[in-house]
Amino acid sequence: MSIARHHNEWISLTEVSGPFLSLPVLLRVFPQGLPTPQSGVRVELRLAFEEWDTDRQSKASDPNIHRAWVRHVLRSALEWPAELLREGHEVPSAFNVRIESQNEMLRPDWVLMDSESTADGGERARLLVQFYPAEQGLEKPVAGRFWKASPASRMADLLRGSDVKLGLVTNGEQWMIVHAPRGETASYVSWFAPLWLDEPLTWRAFAALLGTERFFGVPETETLERLFLDSLSDQQEVTDELGRQVRQALEVLVARFDEADAESGGVLLRGIAPREVYEGALAVMMRLVFLFCAEENKLLLQSESEIYETNYSVSSLRAGLHEVADQSGEELLSYYYDAWDRLLATFRLLYGGAAHDELRFPAYGGALFNPDRWRWLEGRSGDSDWKSTPAAPPEIDNRTVLHLLEALQVLQVKIPGGGRQSRVLSFRALDIEQIGHVYEGLLDHTAKRAQEPYLSLTGAGGLEPEIALSALEREYSDATKFVKFLTVETGRSTKSIEGALKEPFEDEGALRRVCGGWHSRH
Repeated sequence: MSIARHHNEWISLTEVSGPFLSLPVLLRVFPQGLPTPQSGVRVELRLAFEEWDTDRQSKASDPNIHRAWVRHVLRSALEWPAELLREGHEVPSAFNVRIESQNEMLRPDWVLMDSESTADGGERARLLVQFYPAEQGLEKPVAGRFWKASPASRMADLLRGSDVKLGLVTNGEQWMIVHAPRGETASYVSWFAPLWLDEPLTWRAFAALLGTERFFGVPETETLERLFLDSLSDQQEVTDELGRQVRQALEVLVARFDEADAESGGVLLRGIAPREVYEGALAVMMRLVFLFCAEENKLLLQSESEIYETNYSVSSLRAGLHEVADQSGEELLSYYYDAWDRLLATFRLLYGGAAHDELRFPAYGGALFNPDRWRWLEGRSGDSDWKSTPAAPPEIDNRTVLHLLEALQVLQVKIPGGGRQSRVLSFRALDIEQIGHVYEGLLDHTAKRAQEPYLSLTGAGGLEPEIALSALEREYSDATKFVKFLTVETGRSTKSIEGALKEPFEDEGALRRVCGGWHSRH
């Protein structure tokens, strides 16, 4: 197994929300993969977990055993030095944060102190720890408190208020790292104790990032705080790649609209200008971006209800389509058309709301989700009203819908040494500026009807020039002129063009053919 795949495997076994350690950073710090902890540590960990788990499931669980389990992980398994770990009344009051608006004081249960004093001789914390009862979900409101904030949100507020970047919050089963520097997007990364025993790689990752060595035995450039900081610089690459994938997904959607128009005998897009076709496709992509953001950040009322999750959620739709593709092959999705109808229903729900006994959903309105702004997306025409005119949605197959959703959620990021690796994108990691950057990059494109086959080439600096096949054939007759022509059109160097021409045209990323129909243009 390659080292890149090794890191991707353990990341896939965690729950990540927000910016996390990037693959280039992991490959730099762990070039041989994660270190293997001593076998004795895992044996003791299993025994301590089984004692805690047995007590948790008893009718009268002992809070002392619960605390002892958390302490075992910190002191024995992670080997945090006793002289640097403050607990209870030993925790300096400087790390207490009062939330005035909620009349509540946030306090850490443990603090891992730095081994060195600050410049003025004061103490500096490396990480704050809070633990909760086993039945308390880390992303659910804390039971019995007026302030309906989750343990995860409370830790983020505690970190920002005390100016400490790293926190660890747990209920014994779930162990969540919180990274919340002031002025930055918070990150939440969760491990689960039962999985430590069933999937040892997850414990290796947890111990590699939170073990005493990571805080006190490595150079400053390899501490956990620095790994998060260095990974943030890779966010621009994530934004650029997301923009590229969304543009390609737009091309796929525009081409599918063209096919649906032909299948309808030209009825679907009759009287629709090419620019409006592009704007409608762009609206679909931005609606999906909005929904992914809103669902991951739990901004939609009732979005966690079973009915919404089963029938409307775009996140669960992608998961369902992906499961079918894995089990039966992606080709099977080409014969089904219900996913597009479900998306249209979700768009209507966001705009108009719902007042059903089992699902009460507020009407958010807004021009982006207005069903009457791009009526042809629903197969309606003229001045029809979405409330009174039945929709006749175009037949957009489930395979196309999966490609749209995958373009937004699964990034193909470059890895050191060449090649790409799939990476699931967390929309909690994207801020408004990054989403705006993606949107602005799409505004200088439009759609035009191609009268002949075109080829889309990969140019320098993200350029994707589209050139008529006939023009390429004219230039191809003279090898020297052909290289010069491609150099001018793509902005790439003569050497890279000559090298590319020696390779067979098998990579769709290097050469994509757009035959007939619509194509996007700058």
